[in-house]
Amino acid sequence: MVIKFIIFTVAVSVLVACDKPSPEQWRQKQHLPPEGFVGNAQKGGQLFHSMCAQCHGAAAKGSDRGPPLVHKVYNSKHHADIAFHWAVRDGVKQHHWKFGNMPPIAMSPEDTGHIIAYIRQKQREAGIK
Repeated sequence: MVIKFIIFTVAVSVLVACDKPSPEQWRQKQHLPPEGFVGNAQKGGQLFHSMCAQCHGAAAKGSDRGPPLVHKVYNSKHHADIAFHWAVRDGVKQHHWKFGNMPPIAMSPEDTGHIIAYIRQKQREAGIK
């Protein structure tokens, strides 16, 4: 009986280990750019204006269609960068504001990373840490 349990435990462990994603697969699943990626705020500003400003307003200060991202609610301690990646990947249920749900956005993890760099720069300029 003990031998069967040991064999079963080893078999399950091997199957679990085989199913474990590589670090890069994990990053892709989380909608994160490759290891070592550095966001460019200038490029992010251009992307933000073409992809996000219609709802989040010029300079990420909000509009009648979406909340301001240059706001203490979105500081990096409350909304880490990965939260923005997940918001783009999955959309967001309305929770802090009354603008309705945000749909998923078709955007690469790298472009999202550039936009996050832009938002973080604007937050720093506004004294939000």
